[in-house]
Amino acid sequence: MSTNLIVGIAVMVSGLILLFMGYNASQAPLEQASEALTGRFSQQTTWFLLAGGAAVVVGAVLIFLARRR
Repeated sequence: MSTNLIVGIAVMVSGLILLFMGYNASQAPLEQASEALTGRFSQQTTWFLLAGGAAVVVGAVLIFLARRR
């Protein structure tokens, strides 16, 4: 296995964990009430979701590039 493949898998798994944490945070009762009143999620939940999505994309690109070689 190449280093890029291992790093890509690790980054993708980290991103999936962050997405899961962001989803769980968005489903919390206090977060639901806050979103109903303000129309948006808290900053922490938003960062979990954004960072998780970005990490999944970066991990997928690294895995793709490692497989091409």
